[in-house]
Amino acid sequence: MGSQSKDRMELLRIERDVKECKNCDLWKTRTKPVVGDGLLDAPVMFIGEAPGYHEDLQGKPFVGKAGKLFDELLLSIGLQRKNVYVANVLKCRPPDNRDPLDSEIKACTPFLDRQLVLIQPRVIVTLGNFAWSYISKKFGLPMERIGKIHGYVFRIKALLFDSQVVPMYHPAAAVYNLELKKELLDDFKTIIKTMA
Repeated sequence: MGSQSKDRMELLRIERDVKECKNCDLWKTRTKPVVGDGLLDAPVMFIGEAPGYHEDLQGKPFVGKAGKLFDELLLSIGLQRKNVYVANVLKCRPPDNRDPLDSEIKACTPFLDRQLVLIQPRVIVTLGNFAWSYISKKFGLPMERIGKIHGYVFRIKALLFDSQVVPMYHPAAAVYNLELKKELLDDFKTIIKTMA
C-alpha cells in the first residue's frame, strides 16, 4: 500500500473517531462534526478555533462569512482551498458560538495532533487566540496575545517533522473591521515568504 493510501486510511480513521467521540458534551448539541478539509500533503495547515453555525450545518470548516474572507485572503497570495489543509482546535460547535472550555480543548486536541502528524505541514498558521494558545503551549512558544505577535514566524521541531508557525487574527474578527482585514492581508504575505 502506497503512502498516499495509508494517509487516506488514517484520515478516514480520524474522521470516524471524531464522529464517534463522546469525550465532552459537545457531541450532544452538534449537527455535524467538522473534522477538517483539504490537501493531505498540504504545505500549509490553517488551524481555527471551532466550527460556527454554518460549519456545524455543512460539516466543513470556514464556510460562513469568515470563510468567504478566508478564501479572499488565500487568493490574495495565489492559493486556493484545494492547496491547503484547514482544521480547528474543536471539531464540534460550542453552543451559541461561545468560547471553547479548557476541558473541551483537552478532549478534542488529540485529533488535531493526529492531523498535524498526518499532514506534516511546512507552515502552520494559527487563526485566533485559542489556536495560538494550544500550539504555543504544545511547542513551547511565547504565550503572547495575537495582537502582539500576529505575523511573526516561529520555528518548531516536532517528533516527525519541522515546521514554522505563524499566528494570525481569526478571519471572523476582521469580517467587519477593515483595519484588521488590512493586517490579515499583510500577514498572509508572510505565508508565501515562509514557504519560499
